[in-house]
Amino acid sequence: MTVQATNIDVKKANRQRIYRAILRGERHAKQELASALGISLPTVAQNIRELLERGLVQETGAFASTGGRKARVVSPCPQARLAVGMDITQNHVGLVAVDLRGDILRHLRIQRPFSDDESYYRETARLVQAFVEDLSAEPAAVLGVGISVPGIVSREGNAILDSYVPGIPRRTGNGFASHLPWPSSLCNDANAAGLAETWGGGHGGIQVFLSLSNTVGGAVLSSAGFFSGDNQRAAEFGHICIHPDGSRCYCGKLGCFDAYCSALVLSGHGGGRLEDFFARLESGDADCQGLFDRYLDDLAIMISNLRTAFDCPVILGGYVGAWLEPYLPRLLPRITARNTFEQGTAFLRLCRYKVEASAVGCALRYIEEFIRQV
Repeated sequence: MTVQATNIDVKKANRQRIYRAILRGERHAKQELASALGISLPTVAQNIRELLERGLVQETGAFASTGGRKARVVSPCPQARLAVGMDITQNHVGLVAVDLRGDILRHLRIQRPFSDDESYYRETARLVQAFVEDLSAEPAAVLGVGISVPGIVSREGNAILDSYVPGIPRRTGNGFASHLPWPSSLCNDANAAGLAETWGGGHGGIQVFLSLSNTVGGAVLSSAGFFSGDNQRAAEFGHICIHPDGSRCYCGKLGCFDAYCSALVLSGHGGGRLEDFFARLESGDADCQGLFDRYLDDLAIMISNLRTAFDCPVILGGYVGAWLEPYLPRLLPRITARNTFEQGTAFLRLCRYKVEASAVGCALRYIEEFIRQV
């Protein structure tokens, strides 16, 4: 049965399209928006009036005359609302605030070992509130707090179903919710980072995100959202076996990809810091060179497997992904050598967000929800 769109649905869709178009630029004329979007000028004008009343756009002067009445300049107010993302790891808390365009307003990372008790949740929530106060933002402008965790999260975002990471337990509730004055929800860290990389990107098909952080994960994304699988375990790429009977993974199995390409594999040879590992690599350290060659070999195996399995763009992110650009000449030939169906690597790109991608993605879920309700 075909479901007909109601007038309300059409009006809502038009408003979203108009608002998204305004957010993408700085200076707009109503006539240009109408022409670009294929929406009538009266409809564009009416929606802009409503957006002006809500403080989401502003008029900022006029364009030069072309012989008639000067067109008014319409500009976005991207900081009319904001969202906060929080990245929880075994030893750190990362915070980020993003505006309605997804631009990072501020980010912060501090050492704070995770502890599943009320004092940890209470003190971390206070840290979030102080973070917002330092932005000089009105509390009412905050849409919500998204919380990324290294674990499998329920569809509702209120429970950790599973996590092999030491110190991060299964739990049946969001421990932060009662301590925060804003809505909050949990999200898998790799899924969140994948959302950050694909949000507003305009690619209509499926994309695969491979997160190379202290644990390896990933996300399969499309315009419809995440593909999460029957048990919320889709894209757990870190636990794909690449070397049977190989090194032991933190999950207890042998040969998992995580045991070969997590960020810890490299940072462990840099005194616990990735930047120190890459500094040693650049200095010509022979041990680091050998380790990195093996790392790239194993990474190429996984990238080739993902391309073969999904036949779609692959995005590299996470802590290591942020460092890989200078080393693409060493990585790309390894991928090409393993690819059965094509010689090029145009399907591969590196992450846009070099810091706190997981926290950004969690925050963007609230931004996207707000825009869809405009």
